[in-house]
Amino acid sequence: MNRAPEIDRGPLDNTTDIETPEHIRFRHRTAGPARRAGAYLLDGLIRVAAMFICFIVLMAFGVVAGADTGKASGGLALLVFFAVEWGYYVLFETIWSGRTPGKRAARLRVVKVDGTPINFIDSVLRNLVRAADLLPAPGSIPTYGVGLVVMSRDRRFRRLGDLVGGTMVVMEETARVGAALTMNPPASREEMEVFPQRPPVSAEEMEAVELFLRRCGTLAPAREAELAQMVAPIFADRMGLRYHDASRFLALLYQRVIGAQVQTLPPPPPAVERKAPPTPPAPPAPPAPAAPPAPPAAAGEAV
Repeated sequence: MNRAPEIDRGPLDNTTDIETPEHIRFRHRTAGPARRAGAYLLDGLIRVAAMFICFIVLMAFGVVAGADTGKASGGLALLVFFAVEWGYYVLFETIWSGRTPGKRAARLRVVKVDGTPINFIDSVLRNLVRAADLLPAPGSIPTYGVGLVVMSRDRRFRRLGDLVGGTMVVMEETARVGAALTMNPPASREEMEVFPQRPPVSAEEMEAVELFLRRCGTLAPAREAELAQMVAPIFADRMGLRYHDASRFLALLYQRVIGAQVQTLPPPPPAVERKAPPTPPAPPAPPAPAAPPAPPAAAGEAV
């Protein structure tokens, strides 16, 4: 199976960019050991509570039914322990798209290395190797020593189970769509006409300009003018323009680029039209007048 290539962002950056075969880039932030430990502790508390309730029910059933059934309940208790300990993660990661209650509270999710959701087989593989990640376990207390060592040597903080299952744990982040930028006072026609129809500005440069414009209201006037003066001469020299206000020049440039990217489409036909009244038929033409009869010929005149 062909996996989407990953873009290297350096050894200290927990951001992972994944580019799909369709050249669509997704950015994920991988979760480190500290944040995953919090989710693991919450999941551990839930598993302990579930096993405690099951053991209470089984013990009560053994006492009521007698000693022989109580011995069978001990074996059933071990079976319940195994099911809760190893089936808990597989169940929730499968039905909740890579999330357990602990991961959901910590806003974490398990995904494949290509960014797609995991399935049942992926969850089984990553959780079967959990026993190796828990080692060493002195006194039956897991220390996750092996898992921490492996995670520290992987730039996406993957443990052995993640390496076997081809998965990674990422942070779920919500982003708000920014409101449309406005200018005060609005751009005049004379100001916009000095810019070329399609300014020579890349998408990365426009993203930086937009970030600056969105922060203009939160910066001190001196700092805003300083930052604008650092960027505006680059675009002005590129297009052979001069300006008096660097911040307004960047705002005008942004408006010009955004306007050039909008494709003007013809308006769609109306869904309902008023039917035109029928044209009345033309009146019939009047008949041509009859020619008057010829006068009778005189005597001796040739006919």
